[in-house]
Amino acid sequence: MTDVNEAKGWARALDELMGRLGPRFGRVEPRRRALAYLRGLLAPVERKNGWQLAEAAGDRTPDGMQDFLGRMRWDADAVRDDLRAYVVEHLGDPGAVLVLDETGFVKKGTKSAGVQRQYSGTAGRVENCQTGVFLGYASRHGRALIDRALYLPEGWAGDPARRAGAGVPAAVAFTTKPKLGAAMLERALDAGVPCSWVTGDGVYGADRTPRRRIEARGGLGGACPRAGGAGPGGAGGDQRPAAGRQARGRPGCRRRAGSG
Repeated sequence: MTDVNEAKGWARALDELMGRLGPRFGRVEPRRRALAYLRGLLAPVERKNGWQLAEAAGDRTPDGMQDFLGRMRWDADAVRDDLRAYVVEHLGDPGAVLVLDETGFVKKGTKSAGVQRQYSGTAGRVENCQTGVFLGYASRHGRALIDRALYLPEGWAGDPARRAGAGVPAAVAFTTKPKLGAAMLERALDAGVPCSWVTGDGVYGADRTPRRRIEARGGLGGACPRAGGAGPGGAGGDQRPAAGRQARGRPGCRRRAGSG
């Protein structure tokens, strides 16, 4: 059970982290909003939407929170770099593992950037969703996410009206998930993130781009699985064996990986 001193320690650590991130926000109001937003994400709020995060922050309406997320100017990539450095300071280890994976965010509407009917590993089926690609860092000290990228499907990338409506920057082009992952690996390795292994699910293991980039650096042992059996979706479309074609390797079997 958490005691009062431990809870106070967490609060101090969050304030210290925000002091580190503060210079990324040009004015006092965005800095205050950023701290309230982080507290809301860490709080036992049932749904992390604008209304409930605003309520957790003591606001009467979500206007301030939505203004912070949608209209205030701040450098998200610089904040990402600060986060990565913070994680390495606290969890860094030469034997750590970089983990590439994706997750789907199920949506009801059609206007969120990148949303469409596509396979969601989170739901385990095709759903109307957004897909995010993430780079995690796992060591004997703990684990955390250190990078992210929103996957923008080809249909979205080639639709100027839809892009404009969702505020997709002109510089953002269609990029496959493995290439998004490879770019995140490059950023982490260029920043000197200590690790010994890189791993990922079938979508990333089946594509040679991340492997080749690591090999070109002279670098890490590869733990990515090879193609086959990764389920539909991803850069290569349906990764399942074609009908009538036997999958390579041993027949599929289930292995218990622990609770959760």
